Amino acid sequence: MRVKQWQHILFDLDGTLTDSKKGITRGVQHALAHFGIEVMDLNALEAYIGPPLLDSFMELHGMDEGQAREAILKYREYYTSKGILEHTVYEGIPELLLALKQKGRKLYLATSKPTDFAEKIIEEDGLTDLFEGIYGSYLDGRRTAKAEVIEAVLKEHGLLPDHTVMVGDRSHDVIGAKSHGLHFIGVLYGYGTRKELIDSGAEQVAENVAELKQFLLD
Repeated sequence: MRVKQWQHILFDLDGTLTDSKKGITRGVQHALAHFGIEVMDLNALEAYIGPPLLDSFMELHGMDEGQAREAILKYREYYTSKGILEHTVYEGIPELLLALKQKGRKLYLATSKPTDFAEKIIEEDGLTDLFEGIYGSYLDGRRTAKAEVIEAVLKEHGLLPDHTVMVGDRSHDVIGAKSHGLHFIGVLYGYGTRKELIDSGAEQVAENVAELKQFLLD
């Protein structure tokens, strides 16, 4: 498939557009402390960046669903007051998004993060006007799976898979995109590995933002 066919581009947020490690891992650290679990090394919590938090608390720390939902509430205590500000946009991303927009591409944000949070982050970074829409989960726990978020984008805008590509950094991004027949480009400057992305079905993997720009605009 030729790149020029990708008129619609869906972007993940954490690990793709923004480096949000500090805010997310500190929020998780705060939530785990509520359960008597002390984690001093924030690097040990990187696996929480990207996937739905409910799944991560259950899979990574053996919580049942009730405990995981309680952990999310504790996480949000920290995240809404401090963590949401503890992020940076990856170098070159604003320029990439602007170049795509100027070339007539339609851009959409598709994240497992609650839409309310994603909108605040994108607005804070001055990127809101570059997107046709910002889509995430609901604060009540609905639509957390990436496949569900992508489905919302496709349905609302009437997008066709042959003209749409998803960009992300983790396996759940790939799996969500593939469930709707989308082409997928993985990025290695985020939190996933090349093996994780390729094994999940990514057709292309960009080492950096410059290479991602080549894939999308060459």
